[in-house]
Amino acid sequence: METESPRWFTSSYSSNGGDCVEVAVNLVASRGIVPVRDSKRVVGPVFDVSAGAFTAFVAGVQAGEFDAV
Repeated sequence: METESPRWFTSSYSSNGGDCVEVAVNLVASRGIVPVRDSKRVVGPVFDVSAGAFTAFVAGVQAGEFDAV
Protein backbone atom coordinates (compact mmCIF):
# COMPACT_ATOMS: atom_id res chain seq x y z
CA MET A 1 0.00 0.00 0.00
CA GLU A 2 1.40 3.38 -1.01
CA THR A 3 1.19 6.23 1.50
CA GLU A 4 0.35 9.65 0.13
CA SER A 5 2.95 12.28 0.99
CA PRO A 6 2.13 15.85 1.94
CA ARG A 7 2.46 18.40 -0.88
CA TRP A 8 3.59 21.50 0.98
CA PHE A 9 2.85 25.08 -0.01
CA THR A 10 2.88 28.56 1.49
CA SER A 11 0.30 31.27 1.03
CA SER A 12 0.56 33.45 -2.05
CA TYR A 13 0.45 36.37 0.41
CA SER A 14 3.65 35.16 2.05
CA SER A 15 6.54 37.27 0.82
CA ASN A 16 8.43 37.94 4.03
CA GLY A 17 11.70 36.18 3.23
CA GLY A 18 10.89 32.69 4.42
CA ASP A 19 9.31 33.20 7.84
CA CYS A 20 6.20 31.26 6.92
CA VAL A 21 4.09 28.29 7.74
CA GLU A 22 3.44 25.62 5.14
CA VAL A 23 0.33 23.48 4.83
CA ALA A 24 -0.49 20.33 2.89
CA VAL A 25 -4.18 20.33 2.02
CA ASN A 26 -3.86 17.32 -0.27
CA LEU A 27 -4.42 15.00 2.71
CA VAL A 28 -7.90 16.29 3.60
CA ALA A 29 -9.78 13.80 1.43
CA SER A 30 -7.74 10.73 2.36
CA ARG A 31 -6.99 11.44 6.04
CA GLY A 32 -9.20 14.35 7.14
CA ILE A 33 -6.19 16.39 8.28
CA VAL A 34 -4.16 19.43 7.25
CA PRO A 35 -0.49 19.04 8.24
CA VAL A 36 1.20 22.33 9.20
CA ARG A 37 4.94 23.06 9.59
CA ASP A 38 7.45 25.90 9.83
CA SER A 39 9.00 26.62 6.43
CA LYS A 40 12.42 27.09 8.04
CA ARG A 41 12.31 23.61 9.66
CA VAL A 42 11.12 21.30 6.90
CA VAL A 43 12.23 18.18 8.76
CA GLY A 44 9.80 18.88 11.58
CA PRO A 45 7.99 19.15 13.75
CA VAL A 46 4.72 18.79 11.87
CA PHE A 47 1.37 19.01 13.54
CA ASP A 48 -1.86 17.69 12.10
CA VAL A 49 -4.98 19.85 12.31
CA SER A 50 -8.40 18.39 11.65
CA ALA A 51 -9.96 19.62 8.42
CA GLY A 52 -12.85 21.18 10.36
CA ALA A 53 -10.56 23.09 12.72
CA PHE A 54 -8.43 24.35 9.82
CA THR A 55 -11.53 25.50 7.93
CA ALA A 56 -12.75 27.36 11.03
CA PHE A 57 -9.32 28.99 11.47
CA VAL A 58 -9.21 30.19 7.84
CA ALA A 59 -12.76 31.54 8.14
CA GLY A 60 -11.75 33.42 11.30
CA VAL A 61 -8.73 34.93 9.56
CA GLN A 62 -10.87 36.02 6.61
CA ALA A 63 -13.43 37.55 8.98
CA GLY A 64 -10.73 39.56 10.77
CA GLU A 65 -11.19 37.77 14.09
CA PHE A 66 -7.43 37.75 14.72
CA ASP A 67 -6.62 41.29 13.58
CA ALA A 68 -6.03 42.51 17.16
CA VAL A 69 -3.70 39.64 18.06
